[in-house]
Amino acid sequence: MGRIVLKNVDKRFGKEKQYAVKDFNLEIEDGEFLVMVGQSGCGKSTTLRMIAGLEDITSGELYIGDKLVNHLPPKDRDIAMVFQNYALYPNMNVYENIAFGLRLRKEPKHEIDQSVKSASRTLEIEQYLERKPKALSGGQRQRVALGRAIVRKPSVFLMDEPLSNLDAKLRVQMRTEIIRLHKQLGVTTVYVTHDQVEAMTMGNRIVVMKDGVIQQVDSPRVIYSNPKNMFVAGFIGTPPINFIEGTVEEQGEKLQLKTKRTYLTIADHHAEMLRKHGKVNRKVVLGIRCENTYADPEMIGRHPQSQIPGTVKLSELMGADTYLYLDIGSDSSFIVRTLTGSDYKDDEPVTISLDMSKALYFDKDTTENLMYV
Repeated sequence: MGRIVLKNVDKRFGKEKQYAVKDFNLEIEDGEFLVMVGQSGCGKSTTLRMIAGLEDITSGELYIGDKLVNHLPPKDRDIAMVFQNYALYPNMNVYENIAFGLRLRKEPKHEIDQSVKSASRTLEIEQYLERKPKALSGGQRQRVALGRAIVRKPSVFLMDEPLSNLDAKLRVQMRTEIIRLHKQLGVTTVYVTHDQVEAMTMGNRIVVMKDGVIQQVDSPRVIYSNPKNMFVAGFIGTPPINFIEGTVEEQGEKLQLKTKRTYLTIADHHAEMLRKHGKVNRKVVLGIRCENTYADPEMIGRHPQSQIPGTVKLSELMGADTYLYLDIGSDSSFIVRTLTGSDYKDDEPVTISLDMSKALYFDKDTTENLMYV
């Protein structure tokens, strides 16, 4: 069984006992692909190393299967770990690297041979079995590291930023390979990354961390569309979500958001929630993703009550789309997605519109999503 349970797990370092991970509670189901994501220093790799047994737990309980493993050494936890730097033995060829763990277990020679060749076929590295690691590309070395993990047939795979040393094209390719392997093997996998694109495309569920604390755990779709707070909303999504501060005001039967440059009409279903939270005549932060913002005249006409004047500061061609970085009087750039055929010049004045039905609203003080359910 590859089910993992962490109960009230803390990790503190140094004489001052500073928290690296605090009150971490999570259940990872057998066969699940779970991704932990966050900025550098958020505690995700420390959590992974505690699961592996490479870091001691300060307090709390960690179970793998039905067994409490707090004090079990790594070799007795039935896990296999894939590191960022591959951790291959340079004096051994590919075959020997993959077989090394099995030889330590004193597995029969014919079973080792069968396991190594089966893994190398799965990973398409059969032709490299006699090569030393220095003769391989980064992607080939990572396949060898994966092969060494696969042959052990563990109940849990742990992967610590395994693709961060690869170039962009190879990262996409290896991302696909790892997903394919997971579907084929069905082994519980805990994957750590700082790359939110990897998190969104790979995980059954995502754990977003900040300062050692879980911010939200959910599917990629829910994390993106219904973030729990401003940190999650801003961290997940490319380009990042736009934020606008404003004051909620009554306008007849409607609510409006008064910003520095204009008034935006709040959608009825959001107005109901804002009233419920007592936010009328209070400051809130509106969040809206760039795919729900428009600079093209046809789309602007569809949202006449949600227009903002701005100035183009930068345009970024992204193939099928162009992203405009605008000054709308807020503290940061406002990003709008437009059609590639549109031509905008720096410092050109533009009017944009927002699909207010897709907006999110955050408490200015707590940063919590007021629409979160």
